Amino acid sequence: MTATRVDTELVRRLPKVVLHDHLDGGLRPATLVELAEAIGHTLPTTDPDELAAWYVEAADSGDLVRYIATFEHTLAVMQTREGLLRTAEEYVLDLAADGVVYGEVRYAPELNTRGGLTMREVVETVQEGLAAGMARAAAAGTPVRVGTLLCGMRMFDRVREAAGLAVAFRDAGVVGFDIAGAEDGFPPADHLAAFEYLRRESVPFTIHAGEAHGLPSIRQALQVCGAQRIGHGVRITEDIPDLTAGKLGRLAGWVRDRRIALEMCPTSNLQTGAATSIAEHPITALKDLGFRVTLNTDNRLVSGTTMTREMTLLVEQAGWTAEDLRTVTVNALKSAFLPFDERSALLRDVVLPGYASALRTSPPA
Repeated sequence: MTATRVDTELVRRLPKVVLHDHLDGGLRPATLVELAEAIGHTLPTTDPDELAAWYVEAADSGDLVRYIATFEHTLAVMQTREGLLRTAEEYVLDLAADGVVYGEVRYAPELNTRGGLTMREVVETVQEGLAAGMARAAAAGTPVRVGTLLCGMRMFDRVREAAGLAVAFRDAGVVGFDIAGAEDGFPPADHLAAFEYLRRESVPFTIHAGEAHGLPSIRQALQVCGAQRIGHGVRITEDIPDLTAGKLGRLAGWVRDRRIALEMCPTSNLQTGAATSIAEHPITALKDLGFRVTLNTDNRLVSGTTMTREMTLLVEQAGWTAEDLRTVTVNALKSAFLPFDERSALLRDVVLPGYASALRTSPPA
C-alpha cells in the first residue's frame, strides 16, 4: 500500500470518516448569501467566492473577534425552520460529495433559538434535514450515514438542558454529546452534573479539551468527567517530553493505552495557533507513537477545507502514505458513537473494500 502514488484524485476516491465537524461552521457560501438576503442580514460581501475567501482570511488573521464574527453570520441564517432544514440537508450532501461514508455533526441547539424555535424544535428540524440529505445521497449512489452530537455551550447555563435532549433523541439520530465554546476559563467540571447524567443514561460524549487550554483540561475531561473521546487534544504533547523518543507522561500514557480517540483538526489548529504548520502538527508524531488519532475538518467553511484537503495536506507536507490515511479512517470508525455491530459493518463492507478498490486502480509511485 505504501508504494501507491497518493495524489488528490486518489484521496478523493477514498472512503472517509469524520467525527469532529460543526454544522454552523460548514455552510455553503452561496447558501449563506441566499439565506442572509431572505432575512435581511448584512454579510461582508454577497459574492459567494469572495465570501468564502473572507471566511478563511478572517480565521487566519489571529484576531479572535474576527474569528467569532464568522459564526455570527452563519448562525444568523440558522434561526428558522427553513434555514435549518436547508443547511442540514446540504451538510449531508457535501459530506457525500467528499467521499465521507460516516460523519458526526455537532451543534449547540441553544444558539438557534433567536427566531422563536425551542431547543427541542431545533433538534427535530435538524434531524429532519439530515434525514432528507441522507435519502438524497443514497438515491444518488453516494450513501453516507450522519450521526448527531448535541453541544452545550460551556460558558452558559443550558448544558444540562442540552444533555437532556441528547437522551431524548438518542433513538432518533443523536448519537452523543459535547461541550463547545471558550475552553480557557470554563473547565469541563463546571458541568459535571450533565456528564454524570449522561453516564447514567449510557449516552457517550466527547469534550473539547487540550486546544486553547493544556493538560489540565484534558485530565479533567477524562478523569473527572469521563469523556470517551477528546475534541482536538493537540496539547497532549505537553505530557510527552520527547516526541522522537516517545517517552510518555502518565496522562499521555493513559490516553494512548486506553485507546481514547483524539479528534484532531490540523488546518483549524493552525488558524487558532494550536499548531505551527501541517508538517509539524502533532498528529503525525502521535500517530507514529500509537495514539488513536483521527483526522477531522472542524469547520469546513471557516477553514476553507474538506476531508480530501486535510488528507492531501498531510500527504504533501507531512509525508503521509495511503496506509496512514487508512489508519486514521479506521481509528475514527472504531471510535464512532455507533453500536459495535454497525461500526463493524461499515468497516467490513464499506471502508476496507473502498480502500482496496481505490488503491487497485491507482498507479504505483
